[in-house]
Amino acid sequence: MEPANLIQHVPLRLERRTFMALASGGLLATPLSVEAQQQAGRVYRIGMLAAKDLAADSETQALFEAFAQGLRSHGWIDGENITMVRRYAEGPEGYPAVAAELATLRPDVIVTALGEPAIVALKKATSTIPIVMLVSADPVGTGLVASLARPGGNITGMSMLAPEMGGKRLEILKQAVPKAVRVAVLWNTAYPGKAAEFKDTQATAAALKVTLQPVEVRESRDLDRALSISPRHPPDAMVVFSDPLTVSHRRQIIEYTTKFRLPMISELREFARAGALMSYGAGIADLLRRGAGHVDKILKGAKPADLPIEQATKFELVINLRTAKVLGLSIPPSLLGRADEVIE
Repeated sequence: MEPANLIQHVPLRLERRTFMALASGGLLATPLSVEAQQQAGRVYRIGMLAAKDLAADSETQALFEAFAQGLRSHGWIDGENITMVRRYAEGPEGYPAVAAELATLRPDVIVTALGEPAIVALKKATSTIPIVMLVSADPVGTGLVASLARPGGNITGMSMLAPEMGGKRLEILKQAVPKAVRVAVLWNTAYPGKAAEFKDTQATAAALKVTLQPVEVRESRDLDRALSISPRHPPDAMVVFSDPLTVSHRRQIIEYTTKFRLPMISELREFARAGALMSYGAGIADLLRRGAGHVDKILKGAKPADLPIEQATKFELVINLRTAKVLGLSIPPSLLGRADEVIE
């Protein structure tokens, strides 16, 4: 064989041997590793711990749709390559039993938007199944994770920065109602993380020379009692801390503030849309959409312990001018100019 022919044939033999080695070692499949994790025919299961009393709530459904949109943006579609396994609890006292049931079903990941009490229940139910908290008030302060940067364990997700917002809400309320010197604070003392929010509110109250009047509740019947009695020293305004208990009873709370003509601010825009004067806090829909990214990473092989907790970056101020008119209040233009939504 001529030298020229040798030069032509050696590469062919090398290419053939190289191809066989790569094929037998599976290396040719490497570029498809991400897609390979979404195996053809494999349907991943996402468990969800939800609240029965919020399931039919239109605002809650819109938030769940934001989570579904987030999943779809990563290629996860319910009924195709994922299945949502939803279980509903009747109040916080039902979280442990429902969390235990979800753990026995062995989903690939469990999510909840019910905050710390539900996350605590899930943490007790399983130390191995990944848990993504779509909403949390103070995950480090309540001991759910070791740190925001490196959560450790099987929990990761999103933080609302709730404690840091307590004082800011009081400050905004004071701008809208300058004459307010006595402010009631309705909050669930059984909800982990809210104590830090109250402490932050106290610090701001001292700086603003505002006297706080705590109205503490732990369950629905406490709320009924708190809102059925006119206070001996009527407050000038009210702050309501948001949690599943107050959210599910928001219309009852707003009926109370309307009856006593109390300007009220809360964390979630659902309160302002239901008739409260204002709301200011993290955009929950944005948190749920971004939380879907954690689910995506976990389904593709990431460990919760290595996924940093993401914090809220979008904060929404909603002002209800209809309520302001009923209360005879004139909202400063500076506040109106900052509002993300004005209800007229």
